[in-house]
Amino acid sequence: MANQRQVYIETYGCQMNLADTEVVLSILTSAGYEQTGNLRTADVVFVNTCAVRENAEQRVFGRLGDFKRYKKANPGMVIGVLGCMAERLRKDLMESESHVDLVIGPDEYRRIPELVEGAMRGERGIAVRLSRAENYDDILPLRTDGISAWISVMRGCDKFCTFCVVPFTRGRERSRTLESIQREVEHLAAQGFREITLLGQNVNSYLDGTNDFADLMASVASIDSSIRIRFTTSHPQDMSMKLVLTIAEHENICNYIHLPVQSGSDRILELMNRAYTRDHYLSLVRTIRENIPGVSLSTDIIAGFPTETDEDHRRTLDVLREIEFDGAFTFKYSPRENTKAWHMGDDVPEDLKIERLNQIIDLQRSISLRKNQELVGQTVEVLVEGESTKSPNDHCGRTDTNRMVVFPKGTTQIGRTVRVHIDRMNSATLFGTAVSTSAATDSGATLAASA
Repeated sequence: MANQRQVYIETYGCQMNLADTEVVLSILTSAGYEQTGNLRTADVVFVNTCAVRENAEQRVFGRLGDFKRYKKANPGMVIGVLGCMAERLRKDLMESESHVDLVIGPDEYRRIPELVEGAMRGERGIAVRLSRAENYDDILPLRTDGISAWISVMRGCDKFCTFCVVPFTRGRERSRTLESIQREVEHLAAQGFREITLLGQNVNSYLDGTNDFADLMASVASIDSSIRIRFTTSHPQDMSMKLVLTIAEHENICNYIHLPVQSGSDRILELMNRAYTRDHYLSLVRTIRENIPGVSLSTDIIAGFPTETDEDHRRTLDVLREIEFDGAFTFKYSPRENTKAWHMGDDVPEDLKIERLNQIIDLQRSISLRKNQELVGQTVEVLVEGESTKSPNDHCGRTDTNRMVVFPKGTTQIGRTVRVHIDRMNSATLFGTAVSTSAATDSGATLAASA
């Protein structure tokens, strides 16, 4: 419809935020709005935000400054801030960003249409109430990508890690019903999606009646065996043997587990309130590898947590060497106001944080490089996701163990699974050539499970 109001949304942060944006778009579309990629013509502009680290918040403040220019040219434009940052910094946003009309937290998205209507009448609005029940169970997210989809299976977190704002910005844990998630997966399968990722701040604590996360994974994997199933994020304390065996038993559950360790020092882990020790984590990794051959493991690591000593840092490097993760997301500690860690003080100097972070990055890069080197000359299965960002002549996709692979387009089609012979690599990417099924079989080096 030509007279439909247009909404433009930019999303920052994790996959949970991407999934939330799809929920918001579904709500607004049902209310008669139309999504647009053109900021200049938009009637409503939202930025969906992350509050986990300070630099993410600074990026959003910078972007809001850009929006101010567009609103000056179009005074009727409604500008709003959604998500975690909206809940955490609602007062600052409304006081310092005079052109921001709406601040809406992650549990108040159903109210967006009425709040937008109020803003169009000149009413500024704040809606940031946290809920113990809201999980948007009945809303089918609006998706446009037909290859990969994210499904939020639970919201909030009860862990209260001392560095994390999530329990304060997204509230306490509550899970969707297993039946509603099954229906959403069935809908995605009918639409032709080829990969689904189940999302939660701590998916391992999913619970719907007597159905735990392992039950959910088994149920979802059984709907369509041709669809790859992934999940994130796991907390080591709640990673059960039942879940490990469920992953091993289903071929279409990807052999990839993201398992944040955060630190290799028991003293720091205790200060972080992570509720496990280094030995527990190492034992868990051994169990996973014994039961899931060729599994790929990635992790999160924080450098420079309050009071971290050189010895604490050395223990983290030792854990990296002992486990040899396939990949790691690494960060320097960023104080978050009102968390318990905030009150510990930020006593590790910034230059020392950066030095330790670089040592972690360099070590992990060398491990990833060596592990990728072992795949040169072998053949891997790749789900073709799209065109390479660096070359219009290449496609890219991922193995089930989450390694990125780039290869010439040839006759391969997006959304299909192809076998790729690996010719070269770097620490982050594998490069190769798509081969026929018969050639891949004849090579005798298929790595569907250990790519």
